[in-house]
Amino acid sequence: FDSQHEVMDPSPGFNAKRSFSHLKKETKPWINGKKKMKLIKEIDPMLKQRRALPIFGAKPRFLEEVRRSNTVILLGETGSGKTTQIPQFLHEARLDSEGLIGITQPRRVAAISVSKRVAQEMNVSLGTLVGYKVRFEQVAEPNSITKILFQTDGMLLREAMLDPNLKKYSWIILDEAHERTINTDVLLGIVKRAQAQRKSAGEKPLKIIIMSATMNAQKFSHYFGGSPILYVHGRQYPVNVSHASISQSDWLTSTLSTVFQLHEQAPPQHDFLVFLTGQEEIENLAHTIRALSKDLQGSVKIFVLPLYSAQASIMQQKVFIDSPPGSRKIILSTNIAETSLTIPGIRYVIDSCRVKAKVHMASTGLDMLKVVRISKAQASQRMGRAGRQSEGHCYRLLTKREFDLLDEETVPEILRCNISNVLLQLVASGVRDIRKFEFLQRPPPNAIEGAIRQLSLLGAFKSDESQELTDIGIRLSKFPLDPKFAKAIISANELGCSEEVLTIVALLSSENIILTPPSNREECLKSREKFSSSEGDHISLLNIFRAFKASDNKKDFCKNHHLNLRNLNFSIQIRSQLMDLCRNEDINVQSCANQGHLVREALADGLFMNVAKLTVEGHYLTLDSRQQVKIHPSSVLFRCKPELVIFTELIATQKSYIRDLSLVDAQWLLKKQPDYFRKHHIKF
Repeated sequence: FDSQHEVMDPSPGFNAKRSFSHLKKETKPWINGKKKMKLIKEIDPMLKQRRALPIFGAKPRFLEEVRRSNTVILLGETGSGKTTQIPQFLHEARLDSEGLIGITQPRRVAAISVSKRVAQEMNVSLGTLVGYKVRFEQVAEPNSITKILFQTDGMLLREAMLDPNLKKYSWIILDEAHERTINTDVLLGIVKRAQAQRKSAGEKPLKIIIMSATMNAQKFSHYFGGSPILYVHGRQYPVNVSHASISQSDWLTSTLSTVFQLHEQAPPQHDFLVFLTGQEEIENLAHTIRALSKDLQGSVKIFVLPLYSAQASIMQQKVFIDSPPGSRKIILSTNIAETSLTIPGIRYVIDSCRVKAKVHMASTGLDMLKVVRISKAQASQRMGRAGRQSEGHCYRLLTKREFDLLDEETVPEILRCNISNVLLQLVASGVRDIRKFEFLQRPPPNAIEGAIRQLSLLGAFKSDESQELTDIGIRLSKFPLDPKFAKAIISANELGCSEEVLTIVALLSSENIILTPPSNREECLKSREKFSSSEGDHISLLNIFRAFKASDNKKDFCKNHHLNLRNLNFSIQIRSQLMDLCRNEDINVQSCANQGHLVREALADGLFMNVAKLTVEGHYLTLDSRQQVKIHPSSVLFRCKPELVIFTELIATQKSYIRDLSLVDAQWLLKKQPDYFRKHHIKF
């Protein structure tokens, strides 16, 4: 590795309109001046931790600014305390007397974990004064006692469909706005519109706070009419950065090698944070590190801790526990640890400089998961994790030249992802012309037209021009799902198999229920053999679910068949809520027993753009995009050669794979979408 010395200091060249990083911490009690209250709060360890946060001393200055301005942009480095403290500042100042404080997070795990922390700091039970709301789960009473409500950005976006002016809120805080998720970008337009409409109607004002951890704040300020930008420093020590000396073609092997080289050099309790791309890579590398560490003699003991969003909360919490004396934590994480979570004890960051991102091909309507290189802004965030408590080290698996070629900022999701779902929700929330909606950064015209085309083909719009919702479109908008899956559920109602289809959709909406660690792959596959269906993966998932539901001891069932109990239980919750939604929409929840062809026909009605055909050469070709693909090894159809399949996901690694497949009959497709297949000159 080639080394250099870096300190995360965003001050040089910073063009903030107002800064409050220089303010000293408060020394007086922050609720009242009574001696008893002051004594209690001084001995309260939670309060001591709060007062130690960089943002705490800026509380008076912050409150002064938000009282004066309708919209404020707050820049705070990770570790500054902005996420947990800002809602409490507003509540303690009684600025929430006329409505809720709503805080959005891009990730479910962050919304839940931060709400728990804030409830602890405020000494209240979660679900009372402080609560959270994520997809298919709510622990809050927002219409009564809850005043601080954490939620995913998608949940607030759905709420705007029913209440475009967001009348129950007095404050909307959009956190981690720098991540530029598609929901957050659309929400910026929604809250800006709600703020203006409430003002013109003479209603109580909607105050907006945009919180970001990176320096690109001028764009947000300009979007909100020159709103003030406030800045607070985080805790940051110098970080020594090293880049790879030569280009790494096998970056996973290089990561493993770097971990063990540094492990031999680093003192005990100097923990490692390793950034990888996904659950599969993390679990495989964790298994390898554990196996190899057994052969190390007299070395520091290693605790390998995976960290990704699909984990149970109790497993995620392990990363926050201090390493025992004479040992080291090695945390293998996705980009979840970039900004959403602050992990103590990290001295070394090993950055693959890669991330698994969803890329949308607007011309075909297909989404593709692809491993891509991160931006310099993401690399800076990752590097900073090593400098939270003392001087740290960061090792990047790119050469300096490769690093210099990275994009400065992460490409916003809205410029690279399928926007059909959010466009449907925008129309449902009262936006009459999608093409004229005021986006922070407008998606490419072909992406907008492609999404409108998709929704029209699904029967959501009366025409591409009017974007007026049909009865089907109104129904589709009621489901918190990709419109393709919602359409499959609606079609299942006509075919008499709605129970089966919504169960499959619930399983696909949860995290992966199947566990196949590399250490005992063959054993895992054999244990689930009896559930495999020749009709494909969707029916196989259905078989697993039915057997799980029928089992007397669900824990043993999951252990014996290598299944994720937490994810299966979560899919049951999703299924229950989908059933309630179906009943509300007069969709009869009924079973077709074992008539799998009806289930596959309903799925095909939603996934007709995700079709692949076997060629004479022996590979598969996606019919719309004409892309050459292979069946993913995890599929029950991996060793088969069906002529025609629908698929849920397209993944690009060194090769392109389709995953979650079902056999499909060409006549079903031609019957439901004759114009689509004729227009694209697709023949079976």
